Amino acid sequence: MAAALRIGVIGGSIAGCAAAVAGSRAGADVTVYERSQAELQDRGFGIVIPPQLHAELLGSGYLDAAMPTAPVGTRVWLTRQPGGRSVRELARQSSPVTPCNWGLLWRSLRASAGAVRYLRGQPVASVGRDGAGRAVITTARGEEPYDVVVGADGHASATRRLLAPGLRPEPAPYAVWRGAIPLGAPAGRPRELELLRDAWVTLGFPGGHGIFYLIPGGPRDGGTGPGNRLLAYAIYGRPPEGAEPGPYVHELAKEHFPAAWADIVARGGRRAAVCHPVADAQAPRVARPPLLLAGDAAGVTRPHTATGAVKALQDALCLERVLREEPDVSAALERYADERTAAGAHLVELGRRMGRALVEETPDWPTMGQGEVDAWYRGVLAGTRHYLYEEARETGEPVGSASSATPRPGTDAGTGTGTGASAVR
Repeated sequence: MAAALRIGVIGGSIAGCAAAVAGSRAGADVTVYERSQAELQDRGFGIVIPPQLHAELLGSGYLDAAMPTAPVGTRVWLTRQPGGRSVRELARQSSPVTPCNWGLLWRSLRASAGAVRYLRGQPVASVGRDGAGRAVITTARGEEPYDVVVGADGHASATRRLLAPGLRPEPAPYAVWRGAIPLGAPAGRPRELELLRDAWVTLGFPGGHGIFYLIPGGPRDGGTGPGNRLLAYAIYGRPPEGAEPGPYVHELAKEHFPAAWADIVARGGRRAAVCHPVADAQAPRVARPPLLLAGDAAGVTRPHTATGAVKALQDALCLERVLREEPDVSAALERYADERTAAGAHLVELGRRMGRALVEETPDWPTMGQGEVDAWYRGVLAGTRHYLYEEARETGEPVGSASSATPRPGTDAGTGTGTGASAVR
């Protein structure tokens, strides 16, 4: 790809920084427009990525090997013992993941962008076209033409409306509470913390579930050394009508969790949890030259798939590859659209299936054991692949891969195709 190619990226979060690295590695001149004046490293909570993808990102220079992670290899399913407050283990599954701190991941991508121009405090007013057909980004500083504009402006993307003006996220009938607790808070629960040193935990209850795992701490948490960890969680359920959504997670945990795990949530304090609505959306086509969408701007999946950051990183790898392989920019973007639209549509459908199984129509958790959990989740996956579920115990066939957004040949990923609406105006 010629060095004269100019790429403008709208949004400087993880998707935007990853796209900037991709463009720079492909030989382009890249400018990132981030509306926030502040650095972003303190935003977000814990995320997980597939170990294979993490290794690929290290090897290709997207991430620094010095970025701390907290890898574990096992998923443990728990529930509350009927008639009491003690814990019952249901199953263990091989499920290697690489948990990361959102802020540290952002910092590593930002550093890898190198000579990319990163403009903070520069909200984009509009995107249009010039007489030569190039995209034009307008800010308070004026107008700049680009050969490609990447919309990486998040789940409420204004850029997405240029490709799909009528698209609106579809809400789920439940919410998610996210938190990250210093390990000093639940220090009185050594058994639970020891379990989390080697595994990530799913705790099922009627009408929802909770996810618990350790992530590296950041500078504001006392440093990034190997011994500094935070306990991250995501708890899914339905707040009762009229309840204040944020604090309700403590009532939910007290009612449904084993005592030790309810205590961990309570010790985090009421300010540790942030309540988010759950929704999904997928652009009918994620690129139309000279515009393409990346990360949540291209499509929002329910968090059960654990692919928000993963999809953004895979988008970037795809972008770099097509820019390197296609001498024609329009052809490169069309290839990107073919691959990433189908991947996003697959994830949206998978997230909905997971939501139904894990929140809307939960099984009778206390009656389940290893065999029942394995068979139940094979049914949820419905023959598709996902990196969180490495092993199908019935056959021994692997069902997880780093390219978790891509289904196996012969499975229905959803085409994700359509006419869209208007291209860049």
